[in-house]
Amino acid sequence: MGHGRSGRAARAGEREGWRVMGRWCTAWRHAGSGGAKPQSAAPASAPAPGRRRAPRRRTAPAPRTGPASRTAEASRAASVRRLAVVTAVLATATALALPGGAAFAAGDGPGYAFADGAPRIEGANAASDAAALTAGATYRSSLPRDGTLYYRLALDAASDAYVSVTAVPGSAGEVTAVDGIRVSVQDAEGGSCSSDSATFGAAHSPRPVTAWGMREIESGGNRCQEPGTYYVTVERARPQDSPPEDWDLELTVATEPRPARTGATQAPEAWDSASPEAVPGEPERRTGGNGFAHATPLGPGAWRDDVRPGQTLYYKVPVDWGRQIHATAELDGAREASGYATGALRLALHNPVRGEVDDAAKGYTGRPVTVGLAALPPVAYPNRYATSGQVGAVRFAGDYYVVVHLAAQVAEDFGEGPFGLTLRVGLTGSPRSGPGYAGQSRPEGLFAVSAQDRAAAPESGSPDDDGLAMKAVAVGGIGTGSLLLAGLTVWTAAARRRAR
Repeated sequence: MGHGRSGRAARAGEREGWRVMGRWCTAWRHAGSGGAKPQSAAPASAPAPGRRRAPRRRTAPAPRTGPASRTAEASRAASVRRLAVVTAVLATATALALPGGAAFAAGDGPGYAFADGAPRIEGANAASDAAALTAGATYRSSLPRDGTLYYRLALDAASDAYVSVTAVPGSAGEVTAVDGIRVSVQDAEGGSCSSDSATFGAAHSPRPVTAWGMREIESGGNRCQEPGTYYVTVERARPQDSPPEDWDLELTVATEPRPARTGATQAPEAWDSASPEAVPGEPERRTGGNGFAHATPLGPGAWRDDVRPGQTLYYKVPVDWGRQIHATAELDGAREASGYATGALRLALHNPVRGEVDDAAKGYTGRPVTVGLAALPPVAYPNRYATSGQVGAVRFAGDYYVVVHLAAQVAEDFGEGPFGLTLRVGLTGSPRSGPGYAGQSRPEGLFAVSAQDRAAAPESGSPDDDGLAMKAVAVGGIGTGSLLLAGLTVWTAAARRRAR
């Protein structure tokens, strides 16, 4: 979600960089301590006047075991220790500064990276005991195999409210195609405002699944329109066939104010629904994140990454009002094309409140395969009045999440990988003004695209794009990384001179 936080992220990155520099200085002093300074050898006596020096015979030098030799060895050892310290600290500082906060670790494994600092909250077995969720906040919880969990909301009569729930099963448990989670929003009397479910699908691959619920204020609506207490319920879609262990949950709550002026109350009927062409160009390297909160910013263009079986990668694309987003994912062929994995490559799109807009999956035979999203209308406020769920989900501007999953069973026939992945993301249409909200969303700025958002997600192949990762580092505190890199160069040369 994270809109309007680029400045804070930059300052935090800079502070962390200086802390790393301080730790490096201390480690440098400790690594070099104990090495005595080399003593200068006494100058050789000059030959007596009138006498010619006898030619020196070249013989193999005898091994040096004196104090000077031991001092040189100690100096070289200290140089090695110093280089090791600098290299480790440089890697740490660069990792801290890369986009998403997870940096190099973001794409290293199949685990899910939860939002930093999200408080834990326990779901209740009854509505009367439900703990409160606050708009604009993110929480962690857990879901047992059996039973329904309740959480409480306090809503006004002037805002739409959205709740997303991401369930993360263990990677070792077996799941069925129809298992997953079911989320609903209910009023104080138990009447349903909305419900949604997310299942693992034909691949039978354990992965994070996300469902969302909402309470909408509608003209002429007769249910869920009053201010007061509402409840969010979460349960497994098919508990009788579900793994026995608890699943970790990440919950978010967002509110959207009403427009200041009344606008259209019908979804646009005419828009370009032709299948979009794949974005051309040579892909550039961009490492995906391991969760919504750590999604890697992307702009339009072609991007390259690696994915392992069982891994889910997250990217976010700022999409303004009036723009259409489309995306395709291409998986490279395996070294040995023998076997078949059902629904192996899955591509999904989620809106700014993490609601799923569209998804598509294809099987894998070891040969290159491509999967693409359906054609979607331009982002517009009136899309919410459409009967199609896909159209209704592109109802606001902001960060849209492109999520890629490679099924775990791909490893059975084609190995552990990693496999080459190419994402092609396109944005068409011209940006337009939004609906003009009467208040602030929670989190603030959620349904808008800021200049910082655009700067964090440059287009691939742009003339000024001198390495997307390094530009992102500049936003989050590149100064420290540059100092360390320069220091590493200087001290490497110094160590080589000492060794000689």
